Amino acid sequence: METATMMHGAQFSAPEAVPLVKVRYCLYARKSTESDEKQALSIDSQVKEMLAIAEREELEIVDIRRESHSAKASGQRPVFSELLRDIEIGRYTGILTWAPDRLSRNAGDLGSLVDMMDEKKLLQIRTYGQSFQNSPNEKFLLMILCSQAKLENDNKSINVKRGLRTRCEMGLWPAPAPMGYLNEKRVDRKGHVYVDPERGHIIKKMFEKVAYEKWSGKKIYHWLKFEMNFKTPNGNKGLTLSNIYLLLQNDFYYGSFEYPRKSGLWYKGIHEPLITKELFVQVQEQVKSQIIRVQDKEFAFTKLMECGLCGSGICADEKFKKQKSGNIHRYVYYGCTKSKDKHCKCGYIREEELIEQFVKLMDEIDLNEISIKEKIKDEVERFMRFQRSILGIQSKIEVKEVDIRNYAKYLLKEGFDVEKRELLSCLKSKILLNNKEVLINNGKSRVELLR
Repeated sequence: METATMMHGAQFSAPEAVPLVKVRYCLYARKSTESDEKQALSIDSQVKEMLAIAEREELEIVDIRRESHSAKASGQRPVFSELLRDIEIGRYTGILTWAPDRLSRNAGDLGSLVDMMDEKKLLQIRTYGQSFQNSPNEKFLLMILCSQAKLENDNKSINVKRGLRTRCEMGLWPAPAPMGYLNEKRVDRKGHVYVDPERGHIIKKMFEKVAYEKWSGKKIYHWLKFEMNFKTPNGNKGLTLSNIYLLLQNDFYYGSFEYPRKSGLWYKGIHEPLITKELFVQVQEQVKSQIIRVQDKEFAFTKLMECGLCGSGICADEKFKKQKSGNIHRYVYYGCTKSKDKHCKCGYIREEELIEQFVKLMDEIDLNEISIKEKIKDEVERFMRFQRSILGIQSKIEVKEVDIRNYAKYLLKEGFDVEKRELLSCLKSKILLNNKEVLINNGKSRVELLR
């Protein structure tokens, strides 16, 4: 009979269900970002209504907690997690909230609440129209109401995915338009995109320059930034190098698209293509060759220096020259990336010349400047012990400063790239390259060093 009464919506205020001790409540108000709750009471309205109930029924409110996170996922609400910890240590013994779904829309958080009820740490949950205490029927109803909210979330997720899939099957793009396109703002044209009159033709030229003129991503970057003054629709910012490569690999521009990404689900769009599929394929081949070429290169001194003129980074490139004898020589050049000044006149220097300057630098630099000093000292001692034991040299081992300097020079000349990088990366000062000359910045500005 009690169960039947419960299912017909009666409030649970039977005398035997009232706690014997005075309940200390935490008022918890949550405003979800979920679309079906847009018309629900705001946080301030919830607090106002529940405070009125607390005053009318003389409930003790210890604290008021506000939160705007969704309750769909377990453990993702920091304020709710703090609330559970406070209940665990006995700060509160009750929760006052607008409705059960404000507390939980997932099984994990619901289980935590019910467990605390079973442990008699949570004595009561009060909502606007109901009360839940540690009785089988009331806990069962609480679980039903919260599970119903979870069911609504799950169904909504399925419905949204179905709607997106249907839109894609119609050839409509279900997300913000890619660069070069704009979304239709009319309600009856939802999912339709059109070519951006300001940027569409620039994106098309970008593909053509990569395919026909073999432009690199870096050259495209400088072209967009300095010649076209290209800006995005939102934020008035330019494109980064990574953005450019992502655009160049986007199938949307020739009329097809995959949604979601890496799902294997392909659709034919009804939007106007900016390029042909043949052009897109050519661009992919060119981009792939550039990426492979960059990944295969290993240079000793990249990312260790800065341009002394404009402050840009220093990059490296390699050239191959075939002699009449058939021998092929490899030459490596270092120079400014010109990311901060397109017209920087830093110039390029051969790797052999750069190493010569680093070697001379080892004669001038204070060894305390090199944090790898102790490691070099240990390595020199190990080598001298080898001479003593294998070659029979019986002289006393003395590692002097000159030995450490000579070993550093040896690494620069004969060591592996990784050893050269490790040595120079241990310099405490910044290395500058200015007009083919290496400078060490000991806290001075570039202007002071160049005087």
